[in-house]
Amino acid sequence: MNSPNHELLLPLVQEENICLPLPINVVSKYWNVNLPMEEAFELAKQYPSNSGSILIEGIEFAERNGLVCKIIHSSLAELKKIIDNGIPPIVILPGIPEITQHASVISGYDDINNTILHYIQKGTQEGELQEGAIPQEKFDKQWAEEGRLLIILAPQEIVSPLNIQKKLDEESNRLCFISEKLNIQKNSQKALECLMKAIQTDNNNPTAFHLLGGILSSQNSEDCIKYYQKSINLNNRYYLSYNGLGNFYLRSNQFEKAESCYTKAIEINPKRSAKIYKNRAYIREKQKKYSQAKEDLKNYLKFYPKAQDRGIIEQAIREL
Repeated sequence: MNSPNHELLLPLVQEENICLPLPINVVSKYWNVNLPMEEAFELAKQYPSNSGSILIEGIEFAERNGLVCKIIHSSLAELKKIIDNGIPPIVILPGIPEITQHASVISGYDDINNTILHYIQKGTQEGELQEGAIPQEKFDKQWAEEGRLLIILAPQEIVSPLNIQKKLDEESNRLCFISEKLNIQKNSQKALECLMKAIQTDNNNPTAFHLLGGILSSQNSEDCIKYYQKSINLNNRYYLSYNGLGNFYLRSNQFEKAESCYTKAIEINPKRSAKIYKNRAYIREKQKKYSQAKEDLKNYLKFYPKAQDRGIIEQAIREL
């Protein structure tokens, strides 16, 4: 199932929808489990206005068809062990600009060239499967921004020998994924209850604290600060928590604190979001830091060249 150079042969898959994300479908087909798209389309009717993937729907779909799932905070060494056991793990990584996150199937690794191999499908008439290689150090830094979340999806008899003893972590993370679904369904109260249970289950889960901070921030509750901060204390590379905290401080006109949070997020990953530069530019303009604001606006356009407000931003740059 796995070759001496630590690569797994994954199937070429094109079908996906919001309730059957491509990574779930790829891994399921790898185990010869074919998830009917008709059922995925029926599930998707619950989310008529949602454009992003709902991973827990895909996970539960696969589980109903015989696979088992573990959602854990992992490490590079553990990821390699999982691959060497013939299992293609799914990892949560920072999204491309203006997409919060994305799930990626890892197809292997190369210790000679120090790279991690991603499943990448390039759509052509004939269909073409490519593997994207990323330096291990770069991969690990990006993965750390999401708490090194990893999803194992496989038959029970394949998962059991791994002997991964992270029961509380698994339970807490699943509650986090369920809470995201509830939040999309606009059931914020149940989502909050889910996250409180996730924290009670594992008080060291940065994902749970981050998500709880996000819901409370959307309700303009100052309580979000302590949860975002707890998330950061547990994972000092949690980009989204710094950004979320900065957004809350911005809305509450605490400009110095907002600027500090945005700056820290940018230090972690300067290319992850264009909007964060626009927000920081607004703050710096308010603080009469005109040259710095101008540079931030230039970076906003650099990382988001198709911005709908490009003309307004270019005018602002000329005036600063």
